[in-house]
Amino acid sequence: MSEAWVIDHVRTPRGKGKKETGALYNIHPQELFAQTLNALIRRDGLDPRDVEDVVVGTVSEIEDQGGCIARMAVLAAGWPSEATGVSLNRFCGSGLQAVNFAAMGVMSGQQDLVVGGGVESMSRVPLGSDKSGLDGHNRHLRELHALVPQGVSADLIATLEGFSRADCDRFALESQRRCNHAVKNGYFKKSMEPVKDLDGKIVLAEDEYPRPETTLEGLGKLEPSFLGMGAYRMKDGPLTFDEKAKNRYPQIEFVNHVHTAGNSSGIVDGASVVLLAAPDYAKSRGWKPRARIIATATYGDDPVIMLTAPVPASKRCLKKAGMTVNDIDLFEINEAFAAVPLKVMKDLGIPHDKVNVNGGAIALGHPLGATGAMLLGTALDELERINKTTALITMCIGGGMGISTIIERI
Repeated sequence: MSEAWVIDHVRTPRGKGKKETGALYNIHPQELFAQTLNALIRRDGLDPRDVEDVVVGTVSEIEDQGGCIARMAVLAAGWPSEATGVSLNRFCGSGLQAVNFAAMGVMSGQQDLVVGGGVESMSRVPLGSDKSGLDGHNRHLRELHALVPQGVSADLIATLEGFSRADCDRFALESQRRCNHAVKNGYFKKSMEPVKDLDGKIVLAEDEYPRPETTLEGLGKLEPSFLGMGAYRMKDGPLTFDEKAKNRYPQIEFVNHVHTAGNSSGIVDGASVVLLAAPDYAKSRGWKPRARIIATATYGDDPVIMLTAPVPASKRCLKKAGMTVNDIDLFEINEAFAAVPLKVMKDLGIPHDKVNVNGGAIALGHPLGATGAMLLGTALDELERINKTTALITMCIGGGMGISTIIERI
């Protein structure tokens, strides 16, 4: 079996996912992803005729992001018509899954050069635009699994684990502090390429979402985001979402709604790519690899609590790699909600000083389909900066799934 070498990573800055006022709102998502593809040509001398596939994660595959955005973005980039693209949706894990699938193609020996990544324009195609609901409106599935919205699931985790509002707010504040430190010191510049409009004018050169002015007092004043949602009763059912959660976990008296806009991930736009090559091909191009993919894994858990699977997914990934938590220098755990990384750190015994050392999605935002590829690139950049070797990237995923990837610097 061949190795999959990481040659480069490119991402856009994250723009606020707001209609009309977000910096990237006027950039079509095909063009957003196309710019990351063409950055690989400028940075690495990539010949797009050699790319055997472009694998793209996108969660809301509809409207501007529909119609196989991977192929459309390849064409928008001006790449030769021989270049192919395929789109996928594994909810929030889509971008990392795209990289993992690209790596699998190389590691199997079937492909020599593949691009994996993701894109999401949440300002143009808001979450829920596909109108699929929680369960695709399948009454039978609803009887099997009384699914609740992710925010209620996050609050359910906090309730079961005893994470208080103060715990979540303190974690959020630290994410902002670490992110601010990274921005001030230019830690994100290695991978980040400015976004331009069709006239070549730069529209965004830095992440737009971070709020370095955040204080613990300010976080404490925010209202719980999912209290009303927890009390909501669907038309065809007798129970509220909170009551459904309590039915599945009767050991709790109530769902403690601790998550707010300040300790949950931000809604943003963005795109990211990872260039993966077989060793022989990389050597023929004179490329110096930055890392190799060591192992990948997914795992399913209870779809009601939904967001706990990064723990078993990481355990499976570590087992495949023949490694333990102590063998990992850095962890990137997607900050979908504060309770998620708090639980992963607690269950796996990971010290906070190894986790999201430059902040996470609470500070930077979470462009759903693109985030996983961004996290892998962020981890690799930081490994190089501090001269460390290994990183594990993991994410919670809708429907009760988790995904993990381990990389090792070369």
